[in-house]
Amino acid sequence: MGKQQKKLLLNAFHMCSPSQQWAGMWTHERDQGLNYHSLDYYVELARTAERGLLDGIFFADSIGLMDKYGGDSAEAIRAGAMAPMNDPTLAISAMALVTEHLGFGVTANLTFEHPFIMARRFSTLDHLTKGRIGWNIVAGFVDSGARAIGEDRIRAHDERYDLAEEYMDAVYKLWEVSWDDDAVQRDRAQQVFARPDGVRRVDHEGPYLKMSAVHMCEPSAQRTPVLYQAGASTRGRAFAARHAECVFLTGFTKEMIRGRVDEIRAQMRLIGRNPDEVAMIVGCTVITAETDEAAQQKYLEIRDFLDVRGSLAIFSGLAGVDFSKYDPDDPIEYLKNDANQSFMERITILSKGQKWRVRELTAFAAGSPTAGIFLVGSPATVATQMIEWADDAGIDGFNLVRTIEPEGLAAVVDLVVPELQRRGAYKTEYAAGTLRNKLFGKGDRLSLDHPGLSAARRS
Repeated sequence: MGKQQKKLLLNAFHMCSPSQQWAGMWTHERDQGLNYHSLDYYVELARTAERGLLDGIFFADSIGLMDKYGGDSAEAIRAGAMAPMNDPTLAISAMALVTEHLGFGVTANLTFEHPFIMARRFSTLDHLTKGRIGWNIVAGFVDSGARAIGEDRIRAHDERYDLAEEYMDAVYKLWEVSWDDDAVQRDRAQQVFARPDGVRRVDHEGPYLKMSAVHMCEPSAQRTPVLYQAGASTRGRAFAARHAECVFLTGFTKEMIRGRVDEIRAQMRLIGRNPDEVAMIVGCTVITAETDEAAQQKYLEIRDFLDVRGSLAIFSGLAGVDFSKYDPDDPIEYLKNDANQSFMERITILSKGQKWRVRELTAFAAGSPTAGIFLVGSPATVATQMIEWADDAGIDGFNLVRTIEPEGLAAVVDLVVPELQRRGAYKTEYAAGTLRNKLFGKGDRLSLDHPGLSAARRS
């Protein structure tokens, strides 16, 4: 018998903002990004995603606007480049109401919010979605967010991960320890909603956090949300190996991505986690139409709407470098700072001698150091390339990067998904249960080798 074809995972990659990675797309007449503040926009997005059996919609988010380019956020605001930016958690309830299976990954910054508040929000979302919520764990990287809450600047990069480790220990205790599985009785006759002896106070005190509290929410379907993580720096990869169930990676060559995948899986084995129970997901821009020629024409049309300065405002924020001070043909050299270290590593160190120029950062094309995987073609062409990337880079699926929406997502749903299904590379129906069970088929709760359950054993 031949090797069984792996079923790919697909997420729509979004942000509650006029435009996202590809700044300026909201100016296209068919794009609905101007409606980013409307529930109707997100409801339609959710229905389209579920029609295509997508695993989820993954919402990026940031506390603080990109304000490195030119020394302020003016260019990001002008271009609608991740600015303005609404809170993604508040759209989830409406999206969950009109769907039955679609998952929701939500980015939330642990640096600026106490774990007691964070745990309550995600337990509430897990209840309201009937167990379809995931948390993308981030520790932030923009100084504007720190200044917004009265701090001088963002914490140092490695210190953010020291805080994150302690933070996870605190939220695990709230989600997994504070309430027994059988604490809730709902006994009308005896007037007992929950047994007080099945609910316990969680005490935590460490270098960064102090807490003494009963978790305010009864156990939800998953207790702990599905845990996503996108850090690709050295500390970020170690954090992902310890905590993540879905790891989001970036890269523009198969070799670059494969190296990251193999390293994280090896780290997981060293600490006793099963790497086969973690999904590796990579960002992927897809432009598709009925034929290769039609897809190429669509690509050329869309490309003209890219806002170059708006995109540089985004990449300046990610890199912690003011690219307005560079000439477009200047080469980019590695500069270590407390912003997104993995971004600078990707466009310098990991490029293995390739010297990228500033103008190449905004190239809306395959091979660009910022584009990630970039596929243009017919459904057959795109499906073939997706399967090849998954096999060669050792990944499990893709985050579909937003272009002209909801048109771009609908094209993948109506054209690429059926082609992947014909090849046995994509599911034909959703699995039952929670997001965690749909993704991994091993139940609703954290796996036994996950550190979140060790919090229960320690308490």
